[in-house]
Amino acid sequence: MPPLRDPPRRVWPLLGVRLMERGTRGLGMGGHHEPNRGQKDEWLTPPWVLERLGSFDLDPCAPVNRPWDTAKRHYTIEDDGLAQPWSGRVWCNPPYGPDFPRWLNRLADHGCGTALIFARTETAGFFEAVWQRCTALLFLKGRLFFHHVDGTRAAHNSGAPSVLVAYGEDDARVLSRCGIEGAFCAGLVVGGVSDG
Repeated sequence: MPPLRDPPRRVWPLLGVRLMERGTRGLGMGGHHEPNRGQKDEWLTPPWVLERLGSFDLDPCAPVNRPWDTAKRHYTIEDDGLAQPWSGRVWCNPPYGPDFPRWLNRLADHGCGTALIFARTETAGFFEAVWQRCTALLFLKGRLFFHHVDGTRAAHNSGAPSVLVAYGEDDARVLSRCGIEGAFCAGLVVGGVSDG
C-alpha cells in the first residue's frame, strides 16, 4: 500500500463539499465493472479502509468468522449486537438490507463511530438515519471491492457507490483527514420540502 499523504483538495464552499482525490490507483476501489450480485449478506470491509480510519473499540455487527479484526471487541449475529451495550468508538458495516437504519440510528444515539453503507441517498432509511442524524459523510470515489469471510477479495465490485458516515465530531475529523479518495461533506443542514 502506498504511504499515507495529504491528498490534493478542491473546495466547493457553497455546497460544503470537499473533493478528495488521489493520483494513484490500486487501493482496492473498483471502477464501473460487473457488479457483485449480492448472493449473501456477509461481506467484509476492505482492510485498507479500516487502516485509514484508525482503531475502533467495538464492531457490533462483525462476522462470526473473520480473517482480521475490525475492532478491539466484536458482536456477531450470535450475540445480537443491537441488543448489547455499546461503548467507545464504534465501527459499523451493517447488513445491507432493509434493517440498516436500525443500526445507524443506534450509532447516532451512541454518538461516536463510523458506518460504511451503500450511498442510496434517496431511500427512506438514508433520510431517517443519515441525512437527519449524521455529523459528516465521505462519499467514496469508485466502487469498493469487499472481501469474503475467508479474506479473499471479491472478483467484482460492490455494484453500488459507498459512503462512510460519521457520528460525532471526532469521527467527522477522522473522515476529513483519512486520505480516502472521495467527496467529504460536513455541517449539513437538511430540511424538508413539501409538495404543496
